[in-house]
Amino acid sequence: MFYVSEVITEKPNEFKTKLQEAVYKKLEELAIEHQRVETDEAITMTDCILINDKLTMQMVKTLFLCNRQKTTFYLFITTGSKTFKSKDFSKVLKISRVSFAPEELFEEILQTKIGTATVYSALIDDKKQIQIVIDKEVVSEEYYGCSYGTTSGYMKVKTADILQKFLPATNHQPIIIEV
Repeated sequence: MFYVSEVITEKPNEFKTKLQEAVYKKLEELAIEHQRVETDEAITMTDCILINDKLTMQMVKTLFLCNRQKTTFYLFITTGSKTFKSKDFSKVLKISRVSFAPEELFEEILQTKIGTATVYSALIDDKKQIQIVIDKEVVSEEYYGCSYGTTSGYMKVKTADILQKFLPATNHQPIIIEV
């Protein structure tokens, strides 16, 4: 049975990664309320079903993409149920076709591993290498559910707080698209 803790509203007593610590520091600084759960390792959207139920929201799907040369990067945030089509994404942004970024770039640029791509990586993107692209359907949801940079911790915040407080505080201007 997949483990999901009861809902927690306080930050963890100790942090598993530097990114996780930065997330909680920024949430506190911006007065962004959150709910979180601790879980067994969750990598796929199927793993997130019990997390969604516990937090009463839908987890977003966050994809780390790049161009062929691996010089332009996109963090695409969409609904968990939507199938990603590179052709459609590229057409809407009017760019050359993109592909999934290789594993080593997850660790180098996002400071996470595959399966835990998160909007919170914007905190460590000092060079502004990543363009945040958000599906219009995600923007219309009241709550935003995602990893905070680990495979065993997930949280729920208001989508408006991500768009109006968090991303501006990281100096990232998201592109909202419809695919």
